[in-house]
Amino acid sequence: MSGARQFSLAALPVTPWRNGGGVTREIASVPRVANGGDFAWRASIATIDRDGGFSPFPGVDRSITLISSDGVILDHGQGVRHALVQQAEPYAFSGDDAIQATLAGGASQDFNIMTRRGEWQAQVQALSAAQTLPAGQSGVLYILSGDWQLTDGASDAPPLRLGPSQGVWWHLCASAWRLTLATPQGLALWAHIGPFGRP
Repeated sequence: MSGARQFSLAALPVTPWRNGGGVTREIASVPRVANGGDFAWRASIATIDRDGGFSPFPGVDRSITLISSDGVILDHGQGVRHALVQQAEPYAFSGDDAIQATLAGGASQDFNIMTRRGEWQAQVQALSAAQTLPAGQSGVLYILSGDWQLTDGASDAPPLRLGPSQGVWWHLCASAWRLTLATPQGLALWAHIGPFGRP
């Protein structure tokens, strides 16, 4: 499928956090046009192994979604806390915040999206039924359960088949795609990413 880059969790490179509190498996990091040293948007899957602080990302908007385990409690300070304990419920916050994470149980695995504020924007949602993915946008799909098929509306190519712990990402794809569920039930995460101020 043109423009789609397929991945599996098991094959993603593993990078330990500098503070030793977990590891990151990077899915994609798209550079800014004006500054190749920074990312325009970034997607990853992180495993949080112990309590500790998140690294700050000034000027970046973030979204984190629990994939597995009991989740974490995110403390922004000044009495602002969020319990990230429900699978597939995204939580958006500023990368400027100094967040302390406390495990609610065992190690937590999370789907993470970062976008450069004022340049790119992202909306993460859980899917349990067919969805059209619009043309001219970027995005990431990650399958939590079920078997799914992704079809390119502008091509006769066979559909791309995706199962649990697999996914696909794309950047400014020209054609619209159709995501369908091939099993009675399933759950997927879709990060819809596009230039700031555009639907």
